[in-house]
Parts: sequence; C-alpha cells; structure tokens
Amino acid sequence: MNEQAPVSRRAFIVVSALSAASAGSWIGCSRFQPAAALSRDERRIVEAVADQIIPPDGTPGGREAGVAEFIDRQLLGPYQRFLSDYRNGLAKIDQTSQRQHRQAFVDLAPPRQTALLEAIEADKVPDGIWTPNEASQFFRLISDHCMQGFYGSPRHGGNRDFASWRMIGLDNPQIVGRIVSP
Repeated sequence: MNEQAPVSRRAFIVVSALSAASAGSWIGCSRFQPAAALSRDERRIVEAVADQIIPPDGTPGGREAGVAEFIDRQLLGPYQRFLSDYRNGLAKIDQTSQRQHRQAFVDLAPPRQTALLEAIEADKVPDGIWTPNEASQFFRLISDHCMQGFYGSPRHGGNRDFASWRMIGLDNPQIVGRIVSP
C-alpha cells in the first residue's frame, strides 16, 4: 500500500499562495470579462437613475462614481435575490417613460427623468404598468443600492476613485480603502 506523508502546513500555505497568485494573474488578463447581471440597456437605466439620485454637482455623481458597476456586481452575489426585481423594475421604468413621454427613460432630459422618478417614488404611476406599491418599493430598493454603491468601499465596485469619500473630506481615502474588515 502506498501511503503518502501528510502535507505540512508550510507546504500547504505555499501551494495555496501560488495558486491564488496564478489565479489572480489569469483574472487580471485583458481578455477576461466578468459576467454581468444586467444587460447593456438595463445598465444604462441604472446609470441614469443613479445620476438622478446622486447628481453630479462639481463632484462625481452616481454614474461617474460607478454605482451601476456596484449594483451589477452585487446582483451576481449578495443581491442576487433582487435580480428579478431589477429586471422587472427597470423595464417598468422604461415602460412608464414610453407611455408618458414616448421616449426611453435614458433619452429623457434630466428634469423629466427627475419628475418621472418622483412619480415612481410616490406611486403616482400610470395604470396597468405597476401593481399597487410596487413602484415605490422598487424606487426605495434602487435608491438604497445607489447610496450603498456611492458611499461604500470601492472594492465592491462603486465609489470609483473614492469619489464620495473625497466629497465628504475623508483625509486619506486610499488608506481607508485598503482596510479589510474581519
């Protein structure tokens, strides 16, 4: 019988580190494209909504800060349970825009986007698109996720270039961004 000697802890750590490093090199490869939860059109709607919830005003808004990237990444992981809510809600935002303005939501002028989102937030939407309270519930969901993406750690895909942390005057956002919570 061929018995193998147990692997030492040091050997295990070395092999694990080398495996992780080589995987990291592969993932960093320019041809690697991470999966996306949202379609290109859905992502454009999220970007437009993010810029309405967190408008640019001399500092980056939701779009420039990468809020859509944050939401898309989270919908592949911890927010996966919300993916169908997003697909449904984003489609209904566009349907509402088409019915009221005969234009896609992303093509509306910013003041019209704001007015439409205010109506959605207040559940003052056209009959036949949203069920009762559905519009305001979806607005609350996407609004909460936009804020998390804007103010959270950049390692999760949002707060690009520490946009919100710089805006609030955090002394050294690069150092805080490297802190890993337990």
